[in-house]
Amino acid sequence: MNVADSATAPALVTLADIQSAAERIRGIAVRTPVVRVPADGRGGPSDPPIALKCENLQPMGAFKMRGACNFLAQLAPEARAAGVITYSSGNHGQAVALAAQRLELRCVVVMPETAPRVKADGVRRYGGEVIFAGTTSADRKTRAEAEAAARGLTIVPPFDHPWIIAGAGTCGLEILEQCPDVTAVYAPMGGGGLVSGISTAIKAVKPGVRVVGVEPAGAARMTAARAAGYPVRLEKTSSIADGLLTLQSGAFTFAHIQAFVDEIVTVEEEEIVRAVRWLFEEAEIVAEPSGAASVAAVLKAAPAGPGAVAVISGGNVSPEDHALYVRR
Repeated sequence: MNVADSATAPALVTLADIQSAAERIRGIAVRTPVVRVPADGRGGPSDPPIALKCENLQPMGAFKMRGACNFLAQLAPEARAAGVITYSSGNHGQAVALAAQRLELRCVVVMPETAPRVKADGVRRYGGEVIFAGTTSADRKTRAEAEAAARGLTIVPPFDHPWIIAGAGTCGLEILEQCPDVTAVYAPMGGGGLVSGISTAIKAVKPGVRVVGVEPAGAARMTAARAAGYPVRLEKTSSIADGLLTLQSGAFTFAHIQAFVDEIVTVEEEEIVRAVRWLFEEAEIVAEPSGAASVAAVLKAAPAGPGAVAVISGGNVSPEDHALYVRR
């Protein structure tokens, strides 16, 4: 069963959808803190501090917990009884596995053969079954669809579904409450679920706030999509930000990004590494490269101006890899 197929045309999530999601996920996903870091090391002493929305402190270490909880909580009883399956490079799979564990559902996660071990181990730790398939999101999706048909499982899309977007949007609601002086929000962008949800919430409440989506230069699928006017499939992607390597955005996420995201910027590999190191040295925060992409964009644009908020979307990185980035 593929719930994503239940919608035949993109429909924008509403503020009410996001507010309902916030109630639905309460007690499973958490309200993450905002940390304001002094400008030392980022520019001149007069530069304003950067506010960091720490989604790396979700129970499984990434914002994906929000969408996974919102999706699973709305499944019909028969779908819950059969179980769920998803396809993920890592964080979404861990989120679905943990949410399924909390709700006592069976969970299968299809991951790439190149998935970081720390993320595959995380899925297993939360009780999920791991299946490896190929190296691309298309490989994972094809295998997940086959397994879903054979086992009667419900597919939990990684980003391109209104329930996932609404769940991610709860992060935007929290930013508005925690940062009343917010003027710009920077969010990492893979398939676009996070920035779609955040931008929908932000623009509904404070339309003057600027929303910036950030993607690696080696995986600039949304930059290409905006130029073309429709979702574009890249032939390949390459970046240390393994959570941002989706080949193509979805119809839902593209529609939200076109409607609500003011700007899309790209960051280079060394800029991402610099951001991982900066977060560790200046804020004592461990972020994975994907999660640090937003900070890379802020550092690149420094001074970003007062009221800038960067969303650290995840912190699932092995100690060995993190040490390499910090020392690099």
